[in-house]
Amino acid sequence: MASIKQFQVTFDCAEPERVARFWCEVLGYVVPPPPEGFATWDDFDRALPPERQGSAFACKDPSGVGPRLFFQRVPEGKVVKNRLHLCVRVGTGLVGEERLAALEAECTRLVPLGAVRVRLLLADGVNESCLVMQDIEGNEFCLD
Repeated sequence: MASIKQFQVTFDCAEPERVARFWCEVLGYVVPPPPEGFATWDDFDRALPPERQGSAFACKDPSGVGPRLFFQRVPEGKVVKNRLHLCVRVGTGLVGEERLAALEAECTRLVPLGAVRVRLLLADGVNESCLVMQDIEGNEFCLD
């Protein structure tokens, strides 16, 4: 039997700390403590060579259950649809109007943080309703 592996989800982005802090708000994640010997992440960042400053940031599930999220700066911008996206499970177990209300409530919370509503996909007899959104750098995710 194969062993279960831990994994992290990595985002390519222009502003790693900004995007990481957005996802902390979305998911209830936290920024881990800075490396030993540094009082703050800013102190750690200033110790890096200039070309690496601000190049990465991470956040984690405070309960330790969810995967770590890692954000790395890349020179190119996003140009096409994601091949992989996160589904934020806010409507689990809900159907119909109750599910739609939960999706809309979460959308209302996230838009002031910089998220963009893209489209609502209504239940079709196979899949329940979900709401497609974008994060602050245009990466698609769903409220599911």
